[in-house]
Amino acid sequence: MQIGFNLPISGPGCSPESVTRIAQQGEALGYDYLTLTDHIVLPNLRVPGYPYSESGEFFGEGPERRYEQLTAAAYAAAKTTRIKLVLAVMVVPHTPTVLAAKMLSTIDVLSGGCLVVGIGAGWLEAEFDAIVGPAFAARGRMTDEYLSAFRNLWTQKTPRFNGDWIEFDGVLFEPKPAQKPHPPIWVGGESGPSLRRAARFGDPWYPIGSNNKHPLDTLPRYRAGIDRSRQLVAEAASRRASPRPIASSDTEKLCPPSPPTASGGYFRAARATSSPICRRRATSVSLRSTSISSEPIQTTRSPKCAGFGST
Repeated sequence: MQIGFNLPISGPGCSPESVTRIAQQGEALGYDYLTLTDHIVLPNLRVPGYPYSESGEFFGEGPERRYEQLTAAAYAAAKTTRIKLVLAVMVVPHTPTVLAAKMLSTIDVLSGGCLVVGIGAGWLEAEFDAIVGPAFAARGRMTDEYLSAFRNLWTQKTPRFNGDWIEFDGVLFEPKPAQKPHPPIWVGGESGPSLRRAARFGDPWYPIGSNNKHPLDTLPRYRAGIDRSRQLVAEAASRRASPRPIASSDTEKLCPPSPPTASGGYFRAARATSSPICRRRATSVSLRSTSISSEPIQTTRSPKCAGFGST
């Protein structure tokens, strides 16, 4: 079992001194990982709409004051030595795809292989419209395509990709991530599309128990989510010679993903993101830890962060 904590990068307590002190103290106490949340801009917070609280309001004071997630992850990497850095979660469509893949690869290399790429499609339409534009309804398909492009850039010697939102060809992408074939991908979300995304792309499934529309707040509900995730993994496996894994229980982790391939095109545009639904993620240790199985993910990790993902 691995246990982590949320590094506060928003609110009144997120001064550089506080962020540094909490990250270093958490590492000194032996925590396995810290999590970093993701928001770029927020609408009027007095209007309820947050899906992970009963009132629909954000937790805490001053959530609109926050640092950009990937920049904060790089800062935390520079201030620590071994603790894993979990994006909890990154709203994938918020950042241009090739740029996001580069930033993630850079953080993984400079941190010595300590990055975990938690991802989501996002839920806050006002924020999405301000950053990406009026494509909110397509955010799930965009996220899936961006993840395929990430893998292509991280694993292919000569990356090529031709999709609905992303095209590139004839580009060189170095350095590749320190972890092989790439950093672990933790897929957040509790809806049907999120579960299917986890079955297709995820190393573990990374849900929150308090989603009012898809609650996992009791053991029977959580078990039902695990059963559903296993079913989707089996369906994904039946469609491919090499299944992409998901670890959605406390006892099982499937085989690591094989890199996808793509063809054609030139780099045009795209975005990659993280998600702000993680305030509960820091407190849902039992849920998260049980999604990490007794079998380690078979990826190559640097000595600095070796052992994360195993018991």
